[in-house]
Order: sequence, then structure tokens, then C-alpha cells
Amino acid sequence: MDVSQAKQEHLLALKVMRLTKPTLFTNLPVTCEDRDLPGDLFDQLMREDPSTIKGAEALMLGEMLTLPQNFGNIFLGETFSSYISVHNDSIQVVKDILVKADLQTSSQRLNLSASNSAVAELQPESCIDDVIHHEVKEIGTHILVCAVSYTTQYGEKLYFRKFFKFQVLKPLDVKTKFYNAESDLSSVTDEVFLEAQIQNITTSPMFMEKVSLEPSMMYNVTELNTVAGGDEGESTFGKMSYLQPMDTRQYLYCLKPKPEYAEKAGVIKGVTVIGKLDIVWKTNLGERGRLQTSQLQRMAPGYGDIRLSLEMIPDTVNLEEPFDIICKITNCSERTMDLELEMMNTRSIHWCGVSGRQLGKLSPGAFLSLPLILLSSVQGLQSISGLRLTDTFLKRTYEYDDIAQVCVVCPYTNNEC
Repeated sequence: MDVSQAKQEHLLALKVMRLTKPTLFTNLPVTCEDRDLPGDLFDQLMREDPSTIKGAEALMLGEMLTLPQNFGNIFLGETFSSYISVHNDSIQVVKDILVKADLQTSSQRLNLSASNSAVAELQPESCIDDVIHHEVKEIGTHILVCAVSYTTQYGEKLYFRKFFKFQVLKPLDVKTKFYNAESDLSSVTDEVFLEAQIQNITTSPMFMEKVSLEPSMMYNVTELNTVAGGDEGESTFGKMSYLQPMDTRQYLYCLKPKPEYAEKAGVIKGVTVIGKLDIVWKTNLGERGRLQTSQLQRMAPGYGDIRLSLEMIPDTVNLEEPFDIICKITNCSERTMDLELEMMNTRSIHWCGVSGRQLGKLSPGAFLSLPLILLSSVQGLQSISGLRLTDTFLKRTYEYDDIAQVCVVCPYTNNEC
């Protein structure tokens, strides 16, 4: 609680106090036997303690409410509330009193006064009270500037102001990671998985009321933070969603381009705006805080002029037995291509078919499905590599290795393999 008064030469006194909830206090009784060295000292101290009950000083009563003894911490996203009182300490009537409260931050100056009109007169021992509220949206030093102007009964105009400095701290540490995955085997565009790591960096627990992702206009979002098969909307973190100090939680979201945007090649190229996180929490006694991140951006995977993806591939194949895959070739450039396919064998994977064959012309944004046959001569998890596509117009070759992996097993007994 920060209190400041005007100098004695002024007829008015200014008091500014922060309005905040009380804190929880736990009384821990300390006692000893009469024959011990402290004797009755501990018992006497407990009897004089206002937080104990007469006749039951040695009983622990649990947590109690206590009024704040200092200004306390203010965190980004919380609402700063302050009580401003101007009192007439003199014996004369004061006229035309104007009280103004501004909040100065590193980037702007905000007027927080509820009224900008002057009070006609103020009788002795009377006061003018005002309560201001402001949702804190910046980190760093804030200065509350309270200015008072008035006129004495002799017509003299006087003015004074006071400054109250406080720091706004960051309550949460938010980190994001993006993962790209195929939404299905026939899709041209990728789904985007967003992992948000949220850490409570305050000294008190938080109740996480809401952590949601507001997607940009190009995406639909699915939250993956509920229990499958459980009650509707049951959180993976349980019914009591508390985040202890310095604890971290991971939230997962799946974003999928809307159909009208998924068909456009621009969605899968360059920097795309994903959306922003909206976080709402409450602290010990229900004080509410809210943070919104800036627009999250990710660098979409670059496929170059040609994108090669798989429409169909088996999980497991037999050793030295042919198996089928279907590749999808998409022209991501803005020009027509004339493509030629070359298949190169590796130590374990062998291509079956004609290498060096023409695939024909492929228009911008168009795609073709290409069935291929392979054979593996080595057991285990094998990587499919060795595809080469050449654009005969520009004489440019695109190499595709480690396209996918397949598990190769022996269909016979160990002795026969």
C-alpha cells in the first residue's frame, strides 16, 4: 500500500492507495514445555498475537485473510485498481478542485480519471474520492501521476502533483513450436500442429480458466487438450486445472487450411499467419488476468518447384517380395513442366520398372499419381530413396531421398532367411 501526502503548505492532502485483494496467512504456533529455557515466553507471544483465539493459542487454525502490507506485485494482463482521496485539512472552503490521474508507460500516457470536471467547492474535513481501473498491457516501469489544482477562498490558484512508480512483471512464459504433418495421403497441403508451452513464473498458483487458439481466417482449429472417451470437455489436466509456480504445461492444437484456401498454392508457400493464443487465469482469491499473444507465424515447408508426396505405402513388406507404392507429384511452380522419371537403386531398395521414362507435361498447380513397384533385399527398417525428376525444359533435376520408411520382415523361419 503506497501512501503519499501533499506538503503541509497546501490546504489539501492527497492519498493514493492500491486496491488489492487480501492475502492468505497461516499461523504456525510455536510452544515449548515450562521447564525449557524459554519458559512461558512463547505462550505469552501467542497470547498477544491477534491471529490467535483466546484460550486456544496453541491450535493451528489454517489459512486466514490478512490485509496487504505493501504495494505487492502487478503482473501483465491483470487489472490495476487504485483509490485516490483528496482531503481538505484546512478550516476554509476550497473551490474549483480538479483531480487528474494519468498513467505513464514507456510508450504512452493514459488518462484514468473518472471525471475531468472540477468540483465547485470542498468544505473543511471533507474529501473527494475516486477509484481508477486499468488493464495492464505493457511490461516495465509504470508511473501513476496524480495532479490536484484548486482555488483558495482568497482567489489564489494552487497546484501540486505526486508520482507513484511501480513495475509490471511478466506472469507467464509462453513458448510455441510448429510441426507439419500430412492431413491425409491425398491432400496437397499440410496440417499444422501447434505446441504451446506455458510456464507460471509467479510465486503463487494459478487456475487456468482458458487456454485457446484463435486461428487466422485461413485455418480451422481443433483443440487436442481433452480426454478421449471421457466426459464431454474433460481436460487432460484434470478437473482442478491449477498451475503451480514454475510448473509448465503443454497445450496442443491442430490447424487445417479451410477448403477454399487449401486449393491455393500460396497457402503452402512462404510465411503464413496461424493465429494467436488467448490465455485467461485466476489467482488465489479470484483476481482475473488475461493475455493475448501477438499473431503467431510459421515458415511453411518449402517444396520448391515440385512436391513429391506418398498417397499409398504399406507399413510392412516381405523380404525379396515386390510391393507397391503410389507417389503424388505436384507442380508448385508457375510454369508448365515436362518431366522425366529416373529410378536409382540403393544398397537395400531396388526399383522394378523402366527408368528414364517420360511422365509428360504438368501444368502449374496440377498433380499426377504415379504407381511404382519396389523390392527390398535387406531386413529391418529401410528408407526409400533414389527418385529423380528432371524438367526437360530447363534441364533441371530434383532429387528425392528418404521419402519414407518401410519395415521389411522375413516371411520364413530364421534358419530359412
